[in-house]
Amino acid sequence: MNRTGRLIAPLLMAAATPALTLFTLPAPAAAAEQAYQVGFEQAAIPDQGRAPIAAIIWYPTTAEARDVKIGPIAIKAAPGAPVARSGLPMIVVSHGTGAGAISHIDTAIALAEAGFVVVTPTHNGDNYEDESNIGKTAWFADRSRHIVRMIDFMLGSWRGASNIDKDKIGIFGFSAGATTALIAIGGKPDLGRLAPHCAKTPEFVCRLFPAPDAAVSTPSWSHDPRIAAAAIAAPGLGFLFGPESLARVKAPVQIWAGSDDEIVPYASNTANVRSLLPQATEFHEVKGAGHLSFLAPCPDPSAIPAICTDKPGFDRAAFHSELNAALIAFFRAKLAAP
Repeated sequence: MNRTGRLIAPLLMAAATPALTLFTLPAPAAAAEQAYQVGFEQAAIPDQGRAPIAAIIWYPTTAEARDVKIGPIAIKAAPGAPVARSGLPMIVVSHGTGAGAISHIDTAIALAEAGFVVVTPTHNGDNYEDESNIGKTAWFADRSRHIVRMIDFMLGSWRGASNIDKDKIGIFGFSAGATTALIAIGGKPDLGRLAPHCAKTPEFVCRLFPAPDAAVSTPSWSHDPRIAAAAIAAPGLGFLFGPESLARVKAPVQIWAGSDDEIVPYASNTANVRSLLPQATEFHEVKGAGHLSFLAPCPDPSAIPAICTDKPGFDRAAFHSELNAALIAFFRAKLAAP
């Protein structure tokens, strides 16, 4: 497995494994007011002057669902069905390093069933097939730009654009995706903090930079004031945020961290972010959770042990039922009309 795959190898990676048996994703836990089937479609989202961004769009529908599969994952859904209604809130999901559009498929489905439009991109330059941006100055500059392009497309060219309430947009990000989300809502990492931190505390992410002291230029970060709420889990590279880095963040933030996360240590990442956000945050520590526990549950953990295996006694499926319910409640509350 390559260097990034050891960090956050995605469920989508399994689609390229011919010997893997098809598995069915457990049904998401029911949430209050849940009343929809799940529609979905794939999209190639324009990124001017660059390759399109592959994404899956999930949305509530009243059409009849059927058995379908995405890669190795079997779900009940209605591909290409009509969008249920207008006035829907929208959530962008930003995956972790080396992952892809279905790494948080259970969360996307739970949100769609609860009445949210959800778009899950596969970040160009940082996914299970393409690692060309990892460790480079453009890494998070491109990721944050992708978020803006997603929202532009969903509110403009997407066939269901008129069904989205443009004032009810949120983002969920995990690991590198959590850092991406923080940038999108106004954060400005300081890449000059990388080399000193890695020299003193050489945590896992430091291995992804071939020459940490080379990443000191300031890229053009992309912020999007249309995002009204953010939920983040295990923010990788959280130590790059300095005293003023998050001062302009206005959106409410829900934060998640695993108590047994050895890949993204709490003290230098999540704790740092929590201390810097200018307003109170909703914080959840997940007892027994490791870093990869935030990826979608695997019905057969033995299929991809490196991704699917949690510490003894930790029930990832049960945790995700709680996670998804809490995300739904958070976004419903924070994206509600004034």
